[in-house]
Amino acid sequence: MTQSLHQLSEENRVHKDLIKELYNVALQETAIQSEIKQLRKDLLKHKEHETWTENALFSLQQSGEMIGELIKPLSAEKFIVKASNGARYIVGCRTCIDRGLLKPGRRITLDFTTLTIMRCLSNQTDAMVYRMLDEAPGDVTWSSIGGLDSEIREIREAIELPLTNP
Repeated sequence: MTQSLHQLSEENRVHKDLIKELYNVALQETAIQSEIKQLRKDLLKHKEHETWTENALFSLQQSGEMIGELIKPLSAEKFIVKASNGARYIVGCRTCIDRGLLKPGRRITLDFTTLTIMRCLSNQTDAMVYRMLDEAPGDVTWSSIGGLDSEIREIREAIELPLTNP
């Protein structure tokens, strides 16, 4: 009987050791799963950055783009845009651009050679530039510009004198 109690006690100890080991393995698995989840988030972030970098590189490799404003969509594929030089064009659009973003007033970039809409830009305006559009300097004389005598002389020599003494 003592031998069976001893054997039962030994089995209980082994059983407890196995449960502790199983618990430790479960904790390790939870930690590994958490680490895998974080690594997947990091991978997604790096893929997004890679895509952004590739797009920026692609833009640099292109012949050039000009900024314009979408005036009106004519169809799903044709749009009226106003280029930065003031001209208006009927243009197409790259297939990878979300058509939902192409609303009147949206800033876009146009390829110089094909006049195709290449990208949608944010509609942010620089407040300083916007204010300068309506700002009139008023009556500014040379005497109101102080401390720049040598610069004023250079400007007069380069611009004013050739116009007054051809």
